[in-house]
Amino acid sequence: MILANISNLFEVQLQILEKEINSFDEQFLWTVAPGISNSAGNLALHLVGNLNTYIGAVLGQTGYVRNREDEFSLKNLPAEQLISMITETRKMIPEVFENISESSLQEDYPVLVFEKHQTTGYFLLHLCLHLSYHNGQINYLRRILEA
Repeated sequence: MILANISNLFEVQLQILEKEINSFDEQFLWTVAPGISNSAGNLALHLVGNLNTYIGAVLGQTGYVRNREDEFSLKNLPAEQLISMITETRKMIPEVFENISESSLQEDYPVLVFEKHQTTGYFLLHLCLHLSYHNGQINYLRRILEA
């Protein structure tokens, strides 16, 4: 039940991300506002890379290989390509969750992250909060750039 709830939270947050990217005037998707480090496009790439690494590759053995540097250096991909990447990530999460157990949420996450051990459940909640945090940044950035 907890796993289903976490999966639903990821689904909601990824729907929000997709909506935000779709809401952008494409000319602003890769624009960085003064005093802000990343564009919405780069934040979207970062979120997709993050989830495909820590959920897909680690928990689901999907074979995904992350290139974190590209998440912040690639520019000017079409919004349609970002949406496709988000959609694929939305499909991947419930597929991975189907193959893990509720009891695994209490076990140590298989990879040491942030130089300390944490349970898989805790780390999944961290990933969802990270997604939500960046969704807020993307929303605010869109409103600033399109004002």
